[in-house]
Amino acid sequence: MSKSKGNTVEPWQVLEDYGADAFRWYFFTSKAPWDGYRFSAETIGEGVRLFLKQLWSTYFFYTLYANANEDTLSRATSEDPPTDDLDRWALSRTAATAELVAERLDAYDATTAGRAIAERVDELSNWYVRRSRRRFWDGEPAAFATLRECLLILAKLLAPLCPFVADEIYDNLDGTLASVHLCDFPAGEALAERDPELEEAMALARETVRLGLGARGKAKLKVRQPLREAVVVADGRERAAIERLAEVVREELNVRQVRFVAAAEELGSYEVKANYRTLGPLFGKDMPGAAEAIAALDPARVAAAVRNGDGAGGGGGGEIGIAVAGREHTLSADDVILTMRAPEGYSVEREGAHAVALDLGLDEDLRREGNAREIVHAVQNARKTAGLQVEDRIELWLEGAPALIEAARSHRAYLTRETLAVGLDLGDGATSASAQADYREQTEVDGLELAIALRRATRQ
Repeated sequence: MSKSKGNTVEPWQVLEDYGADAFRWYFFTSKAPWDGYRFSAETIGEGVRLFLKQLWSTYFFYTLYANANEDTLSRATSEDPPTDDLDRWALSRTAATAELVAERLDAYDATTAGRAIAERVDELSNWYVRRSRRRFWDGEPAAFATLRECLLILAKLLAPLCPFVADEIYDNLDGTLASVHLCDFPAGEALAERDPELEEAMALARETVRLGLGARGKAKLKVRQPLREAVVVADGRERAAIERLAEVVREELNVRQVRFVAAAEELGSYEVKANYRTLGPLFGKDMPGAAEAIAALDPARVAAAVRNGDGAGGGGGGEIGIAVAGREHTLSADDVILTMRAPEGYSVEREGAHAVALDLGLDEDLRREGNAREIVHAVQNARKTAGLQVEDRIELWLEGAPALIEAARSHRAYLTRETLAVGLDLGDGATSASAQADYREQTEVDGLELAIALRRATRQ
């Protein structure tokens, strides 16, 4: 920046627009300080959106449900170590982050330290909290204790980088000392015992879920629509790790069962194509002939070579080469593009040796359950719009397309439990009865009309 060139930025305006924590976070994490900066106010705003708001939302979630379950939590006395895998994973990963942050800050590497904190906040928000929503809803003390501990450690790790938001979180969740900046930095015995094996297993489970959701995306199927099965390619140690958390994978992918196969070939056939980007400069005008030669190869043999060795030219699959216009070339993994053809009725997402296939077949039972989940989602939105608190019980009336009412009737217990409904009227009779409602709305569920009416129940 140069004052004479008129391209300076007024710092007080940036602080006014984004706050000091966001300003500091930008300088600490956008890149290493010794690399120099090209200042960007938009990037500061991005840091607010992607990190600070996510951290605050996770903290707000904790306080919201902790306040709603204050009586239950005040009676909780157990300080035993957590037994739930998700709790143990959350604490282990937080301890791993603390170790890395301390080591990086000691080396004056605030950039890597800050990014490690951001990654942990993302894991906490998008995996731990989302996977534990039912437990928070039910007021399970172990879930609250785990999330509180993780947030407090993160506040202490964040204190040198974003001092104000760190102090606010610490003050509300603990407040033993006058400020988070008077606390010891998290280290040693203050941290939970690491469980690298569980961390690795959870990472594999999350990767499996990511691939499964990718297969759903390809098929344009909402996650709320249950499916019959997911088929996971995994063998040996990886299979054992995923099987340990198979129920987590099953719930995240919303399938009735998870089945394992040892190799991707068991899911379907491969198609092999030439990678023009790597082979084009080598073969030049002979590239069409090279592409033809590669297309004629045995796809299963190429896939095995790529999977078992460093590329198509080595390892357990043996070397694979082509000869075009008198020129011989041993193929590498970068020279070929392997595409998996999904078996009939399945959607497959593959990355390297890992793959997940989803059975897309839907029977009436699955459709009804999917509709019931969509109805719950619509009612939850209506509750929010009506200004109800998370713990408020409701009287609920539903009317609409026969398929939706039938789904609500078949899954009545699930619907009332998820929406905190103490009373539920369905179908024709709901119209006149809903005159007592405080809130009404018309909506659609997959193109089918649904009328929702509700009021806060007097009996909670």
